[in-house]
This record gives sequence, structure tokens and C-alpha cells, in this order.
Amino acid sequence: MNGRRFDGKVAIITGASRGIGLGVAERLVADGAKICLTARKQEALDEAVASLGEGNAIGVAGAGDDRAHQDDAIAKTIAAFGSVDFLVNNTGINPVYGRMIDIDLAAADKIFRVNVLSALSWAQKTYAAWMGEHGGAIVNIASVAGIKPAPGIGFYGATKAMLIHVTEELAVELGPNIRVNSVAPAVVKTKFASALYEGREEEVSAAYPLKRLGVPDDIGSVVAFLLSEDAAWITGQNIVIDGGVTLTGGV
Repeated sequence: MNGRRFDGKVAIITGASRGIGLGVAERLVADGAKICLTARKQEALDEAVASLGEGNAIGVAGAGDDRAHQDDAIAKTIAAFGSVDFLVNNTGINPVYGRMIDIDLAAADKIFRVNVLSALSWAQKTYAAWMGEHGGAIVNIASVAGIKPAPGIGFYGATKAMLIHVTEELAVELGPNIRVNSVAPAVVKTKFASALYEGREEEVSAAYPLKRLGVPDDIGSVVAFLLSEDAAWITGQNIVIDGGVTLTGGV
């Protein structure tokens, strides 16, 4: 922990009522930031906001890829806290499992819109509302599935590969005042990833050199670093957070 390095800073974190998004929020609040959490369900957001302590966060419910919701969340964040210094694009979906050659294209379209286009739209809107004039930092949550083939979740991986490339392009376009990076987690113990490890966690974690799966704080600490001035000369990078599993051929 580096004290209150985010005092006076404000972040929007999408998909943050639980899991990785909430883990990131907890770390940023611990470092002094104020947070706007977004997710689909207001009740879950209210619980997450309460867990972060009075006055530290607001929750704005809506679909991550709904542009009207994005406008609403950004406006409410600035009204509540005065700025939008950081954006963490964490919202992601993967409603299908199986061979990419067999994927229903309507499902593929939805995955692409939520995992890629919504992240770009959030970046565009926070840029227009605050960061373009004042600077800031963006971190996109990708996946190790985006850096190598991932049988069964191949199209999800393809969208995360594109998100990594979007990160690189935005880093080139938005420097020097806005830094843009991404992180690529392996399996993190969340409800979203439960199908990948539930009932066989010991077997799955055996492939990891560190012999355990990730937890949300493992991601939150790296995201906080990338947003901070400790990473002031880092942009356009994708940081793999995987317990070493990609070294052994796993995803």
C-alpha cells in the first residue's frame, strides 16, 4: 500500500458490484479515491457502495453498453465528486461455451458490443467530459484468453484480443496526458469465472506455478499501480496477471 496516493482522484469502474470490479474499487478507495460503480442491478450496487464506506462511492445502475447509461453515470460522477480522473473498463460477458465455428452470431455480436465497443464508448465519453482537458488514466480488463487460443471461450478471447489492441491504439492517440493500459488475468475466483474452477479448484490450480487461482485483490493491486504516478512512464501495455500459468501452456 502506498498511503493515500489517490486523494482527490475519482474513478468510474464498470461492472463493479462484485468480483474483479469490486476488488479494484476496494483498492482504489483504500488509496483515497472516490468511486462511481456501475452494474446492471441497483440492489447489488447499493450493497457494494455500502461496503466501501460512507461517502466513498456512488452506484449507477444500467447496461454497460447502453450509451445513455454511460452519459448518466459520467454526469452523476462529476456532480458527486467533481471529476473523472480514472476509467476502469471491467464490464464483460461470455454467455456461450463451445467451438467458435459453431457460435450463434447474435451471441457473438452481443459479446463484441459489451466487451469491446462499450469499452471504447466509455473511453470516448470520459475523454469528452473530463480527461481530454484535464488528463487521466484508463485501464481495460482483458484476459489471458486474449493472448493465446482459448478453446471453449474462443470468441470471448477474440474480443479481449481486440480490447488489448484498442488499448494500444488509444495509448498512441491520447498521450501524453492520458495513459491507457490493460491487464490480462487468468482464472480469478469470482462468480463470473466459477464454471472454470468450481468443484475442481485444486486440479485447476495445479497447473499454476504459484499453485493457486487469483483473487480480486490480485487484480486490484496491479490496476491501482497502472493508474498511479508510479506508472507514469507506462502506456499501451498489457500486463499479464496469471500466477505463471501461461508459462506452462495453460489458460
